[in-house]
Amino acid sequence: MSTKNNCPFSAEEIASEGIKPEEYEEIVRRLGRHPNKAELGMFGVMWSEHCCYKNSRPLLKQFPTTGERILVGPGENAGVVDFGDGLHIAFKIESHNHPSAIEPFQGAATGVGGILRDIFTMGARPIAALNSLRFGCLEDSRNRQIFKGVVSGISHYGNCFGVPTVGGEVYFDPAYNGNPLVNAMAIGLMETPEIVKSGASGIGNPVLYVGSTTGRDGMGGASFASAELSEESIQDRPAVQVGDPFLEKSLVEACLEAFKTGAVVAAQDMGAAGITCSTSEMAAKGGVGIELDLDLIPVRETGMVAYEYLLSESQERMLFVAQKGREQELIDIFHRWGLQAVVAGTVIAEPIVRILFQGEIAAEIPADALAENTPLYPREILSEPPEYVQIAWQWQPENLPESTISGIKIKGEFQSWNQVLLTLLDTPSIASKRWVYRQYDHQVQNNTVLVPGGGDAAVIRLRPLEPP
Repeated sequence: MSTKNNCPFSAEEIASEGIKPEEYEEIVRRLGRHPNKAELGMFGVMWSEHCCYKNSRPLLKQFPTTGERILVGPGENAGVVDFGDGLHIAFKIESHNHPSAIEPFQGAATGVGGILRDIFTMGARPIAALNSLRFGCLEDSRNRQIFKGVVSGISHYGNCFGVPTVGGEVYFDPAYNGNPLVNAMAIGLMETPEIVKSGASGIGNPVLYVGSTTGRDGMGGASFASAELSEESIQDRPAVQVGDPFLEKSLVEACLEAFKTGAVVAAQDMGAAGITCSTSEMAAKGGVGIELDLDLIPVRETGMVAYEYLLSESQERMLFVAQKGREQELIDIFHRWGLQAVVAGTVIAEPIVRILFQGEIAAEIPADALAENTPLYPREILSEPPEYVQIAWQWQPENLPESTISGIKIKGEFQSWNQVLLTLLDTPSIASKRWVYRQYDHQVQNNTVLVPGGGDAAVIRLRPLEPP
């Protein structure tokens, strides 16, 4: 079917969802029809770089991902490693670059909240957080604003949630002017007898929505996070999520308690792409389908349409597949922790995501088309090193500036070695990062043996958890 025949969208509307013209042609081919607005939005977020890694996946596949101690590799919410002595450790690292560039505090804070959810979704209790940050030159006021906001966001969420931020790094370079890199990492200790995975199973099993309510915040955040930053990007601030670390503190306890009952078949947090991501990924990984009724979803705003439900990235929400007949047992646990919990859908045999809204089918898409069989764009690796690297390799002792035992000539001006040392120590990338790490609570949980600033790395004590 040609997209030119009766296409309900303009080229601008398609592009606004992050969809390329050729990708839209592929969507029409897979559906055998034009998508509606909600379906186009679902493809937009699920085919974004943030969700399907269409540009980076071919490169990431070059990493070794298997080994005798690897219990869970790429493809789940977090990786899990056998640490010996019956201890299983979950790891997750994720970037939140563009949200942090536009809304530094909330962008960084929800980045931390997201990786913590990825850890406890597997059945692990978060025991440590780390970060790796890159910013532009601090002489620029906008870069200073981003720097302060990101550090404050990281410290706010981690401190309120109650996980120690034990390590990280900060580097400054003009290459990151207005476009920081904000990478957050979480480590968790498995607390459940079995690793909780995300693949749905059991035809007829109920699908539970648990956690916080759904609003309009974070609309299309995955697509925004994958787009190129521009001067107009500030208009996308509503796409940045707003987190609640205190609510997530209750969520982790409720989830771990629920997992220990054995009544949870599968679990997926609603981070990037929200309901769209959780339903499609759970269905695709399980080789089944999910039917979900949006009228049953707890909300905090009125008048929302299907598109808004599906693309909202409201934080602190999860989707469970429960054993049939035990759903009330799980609902009672979440209510006891002051959280929402409702049966909102069912596992179905047909491998599709079917979304109901106001008594009608709002969207119906093959799950695999959204979550697994997504576009890939292989990128050729540079045939030779960048020019600046080749220039650096040409340096020889005879090319170095004139120097003596007293000092060195830099740009025609003689400087003593003391002056050189003070200049280096004053450079933000080398100077003390105490101002940063003193904002992080690195001793909560009382397991931090070597704190930030005490050595080249932090040390965390692993204390075996009580048997479930």
